[in-house]
Amino acid sequence: MARRRGVMSEDLKIELAKDLGFYDVVKREGWGGIKARDAGNMVKRAIQMAEERLKDR
Repeated sequence: MARRRGVMSEDLKIELAKDLGFYDVVKREGWGGIKARDAGNMVKRAIQMAEERLKDR
């Protein structure tokens, strides 16, 4: 089975992980080491950022 291509850039994921306070886990264990809750919070924050950018247009 083929791996799905990620929607978020690596830079955006790193920025979000730093903002949300779990980048140390990513550095130590990789993206597979984060909790499901942290991944969900990362997606929520990315959606918020996208909505804010659309609102500013």
